[in-house]
Amino acid sequence: MNIGLYNPYLDSYGGGERYVFTLAGHWSKVHDVRIFWDDASVLSEAQKRFDLNLKNVKTVPNIFAARNLLRKLSASTEYDCIFFLSDGSVPTSLAKYNILHFQVPFAHVHLPWWKAGKYQRVICNSEFTQKYLDPSLSIQRSVVYPPVDIERMNETVKTNTILSVGRFSALYGAKKHEVLLQAFRKAQRNNDLAGWKMVIAGGLLPSDRPYLHQLKTMAKGLPVEFYANCTFRSLQSLYGTASIYWHAAGVGFDPEKFPEKMEHFGITTIEAMSAGCVPVVYAAGGQTDIVENNKSGYLWRNEKEFLTYNLKLVNNMNLLTGISKNAVRRAAYFSYKNFKKRVHELV
Repeated sequence: MNIGLYNPYLDSYGGGERYVFTLAGHWSKVHDVRIFWDDASVLSEAQKRFDLNLKNVKTVPNIFAARNLLRKLSASTEYDCIFFLSDGSVPTSLAKYNILHFQVPFAHVHLPWWKAGKYQRVICNSEFTQKYLDPSLSIQRSVVYPPVDIERMNETVKTNTILSVGRFSALYGAKKHEVLLQAFRKAQRNNDLAGWKMVIAGGLLPSDRPYLHQLKTMAKGLPVEFYANCTFRSLQSLYGTASIYWHAAGVGFDPEKFPEKMEHFGITTIEAMSAGCVPVVYAAGGQTDIVENNKSGYLWRNEKEFLTYNLKLVNNMNLLTGISKNAVRRAAYFSYKNFKKRVHELV
């Protein structure tokens, strides 16, 4: 089969981009797979960033970024299937089979009837996204959780390290690093996390450098380290030595009113769990799909809960060890192996 994949944010190398690249690599073992992107170096960068095998994947001109509708329609007829990651819009396609993928629970998706008839399936990355996605979309929906390569995550010698991984961006989908830094400073001031350090890692675009500078200024005087655009292998090492994992995306917003501001799934949370990190994450969005509260981690709703959960962990190594083992077990549900089973029937 000829399969095409399109993602308008492909060179930002976030969770949605990993989803598309992983899907491309998997399907390319059997099918002819092409990614609509004008810069071919995106493949080599994705292989380095995500440690994926994309040798059978090709790039072709990005027809969906062009305004020439006739060219777009003509080119799309060459494909048996096109997989689109939506930014809220719906591209026009005449491929035989079209799949629309949502990483964000957009409340309103403009999909006129003449376009809707060309789409056979809507795929969501979490139960949370499916729940809050525009209910007027009448196309068959299903959830396919993003793939997490947990088999390559290994615990090493655990240290007194708290890790947080997420794109350095103050814009849409911000990971709320500043909330974590404020809480960490308060815990350090109270000696609740004495002897512990914090590590923050994530992707960084040139436009986001001022935000990272702001975070570094906030962290002055604290045992905090920053890693921007580190490779997947470097992340493996960070996951392996960290004991606790923090995540705060969505803080300050009502999930019912602003579902798009939440963490829509949480790949990095699962990666951390698979390496034995205990997740202490904000109780909203896709994180609730992942973490079983008080069993495989903790879901917090306010700063008091957040600091209390961490204090329990650092003062009780038996508790930390027990929940760590549960976290590893829970992460296995989101394995690459299970992902392959779920996407096999799509094509």
